[in-house]
Amino acid sequence: MQDPFPDLARHGYFFVGGEYYDTPDGRFMRGQMHVEFFTPRNRTQLHPIVMFSGGGQSGLNYTGTPDGREGWAQTFLRFGYEVFVLDQPSRGRSPHQAETGAQTRLSVARVQQQFTAPALSRRWPQAELHTQWPGSGVAGDPVFDQFFAQNFPSLASFPRQQELNRDAGAALLDRIGSAILLTHSQSGTFGWLVADARPGLVTAIVAMEPSGPPVRDLTMKGAPDWFEDGAFTKPYGLTAAPLAYEPPVSDPSELSFVRQDVAAGEGLASCWLQAEPARKLAHLRDVPVVVVQGEASYHAPYDYGTVAYLRQAGVEADFIRLADRGIMGNGHMMMLELNNQDIAALAHEWLTQRLSSRL
Repeated sequence: MQDPFPDLARHGYFFVGGEYYDTPDGRFMRGQMHVEFFTPRNRTQLHPIVMFSGGGQSGLNYTGTPDGREGWAQTFLRFGYEVFVLDQPSRGRSPHQAETGAQTRLSVARVQQQFTAPALSRRWPQAELHTQWPGSGVAGDPVFDQFFAQNFPSLASFPRQQELNRDAGAALLDRIGSAILLTHSQSGTFGWLVADARPGLVTAIVAMEPSGPPVRDLTMKGAPDWFEDGAFTKPYGLTAAPLAYEPPVSDPSELSFVRQDVAAGEGLASCWLQAEPARKLAHLRDVPVVVVQGEASYHAPYDYGTVAYLRQAGVEADFIRLADRGIMGNGHMMMLELNNQDIAALAHEWLTQRLSSRL
């Protein structure tokens, strides 16, 4: 069998973060994060890349695909990066303690609807464009079965997840130094929070369809109305956990948000921005950011709103719609889809251009 990680100088793992806590049964640890690292012999990139996975997922998203192809960890190694692949606290190889909080899990129906076969339920206008999942995307297909088998329970409290990943991510950067953060979906919030906590150590953020939209969740209803506003889950605009603004806020109630309507017929949902004059994200303003959006994903109706929020708050945010670059048919799990290598190459190209311009 071919070595899936050739030309490695070092490969191993360690844990960061976590705290001891006492119970009647003794002392335990919670909140620690498993980190797998890959160091190429021919390291040509100055900054390593740190890969956070999204909801229900783990570092397996980046070390292979459910149909047996190479993952982004191998790809970025060949580009010359040192790669760090994470399992979120209380998920995967990062042990869960019941005292950390209750867990929830994704059903087969939800995975099919949101990730692997969205065209079957067509909850958002772009869903029918999905062509890049390897297989039928429904239970019983061997590729789907492999993918569903690797789904993990998640902490039910998203605010708690944000706090744990912020702290463990900051501890990781304290150990390895400055790095590029590659986030996906749920972990998009972690990228903003880690950069807020360690602004001098985040070189850039590649946000693959980061958790959104800003301020309020969005409910996908299907035709003809398609969307409605959901719960108010991000009192700091992009996160539930605190972010530093300028002028400062001592309580999130000091932030004021307004709903922005968009032209009908574009397949886009309305988004929420700050009321003007908008406060600036004090620690993210100097961090280059790119938001990458798939053509057919449930993020397609609203990722523009995340970019608009970042720009309004003074962040250098680029927006790449994959379809505009000729990369068509992607759903939300783009790192696992048939054209995943094209997307990785596009991210590497963006990093090369943006970081070279800042030298």
